[in-house]
Amino acid sequence: MPTLSRPAYGESSKRTAVERTIRNTIISLVKGDITHEQTDAIVNAANARLAGGGGVDGAIHRAGGPEIMEACRKIGGCPTGSAVITAGGRLKARFVIHAVGPVYSDGRHGEDRLLSGAYAASLELALQHDLHSIAFPAISTGIYGYPIDKAARIALETVAGFLRARDGLTLVRFVLFSDSDLAVYRQTVQQIAGDREAQDRRTRGPGD
Repeated sequence: MPTLSRPAYGESSKRTAVERTIRNTIISLVKGDITHEQTDAIVNAANARLAGGGGVDGAIHRAGGPEIMEACRKIGGCPTGSAVITAGGRLKARFVIHAVGPVYSDGRHGEDRLLSGAYAASLELALQHDLHSIAFPAISTGIYGYPIDKAARIALETVAGFLRARDGLTLVRFVLFSDSDLAVYRQTVQQIAGDREAQDRRTRGPGD
């Protein structure tokens, strides 16, 4: 089986969009570089020390310039499962929301709850700052080792649940780094939709 190439952050890549709508909010899946997003905020897969790093974290700090790191140093840190917000520096996005996901161990140490919390905290910060569009990476799926299929379901279910309960956001975009990640997210969207339809049928009952 051929290995899918993963372009370096900053390189252009073809954007393949998949969209679903929940109430008045579009959920969009694309392959691309999150540092190029023009949403009101992009989400950084940060560490608890807000100290920068590799992958998405390093790419955002490089593209956004030193202003972002200076703001992170003033904040000092962020607990796992939560998020903080800074200005976007030189990025096209006005804000960066730094969300701290868990390191995956075996799935029995609260990882699902913490990952869901990081997504929910990011969405809450967006509403608190009157933002209407936000772009997420696949939090915790890089060096933190979260299995992409599990992480995708948590991300999508958390976002969907939040949007069903809260107004204010018009676009939530997931920016995936590879074709394989995009395919997992697309399949997960279809699975969740199928599960919800089955649940609706059971709720209505036969003959409804």
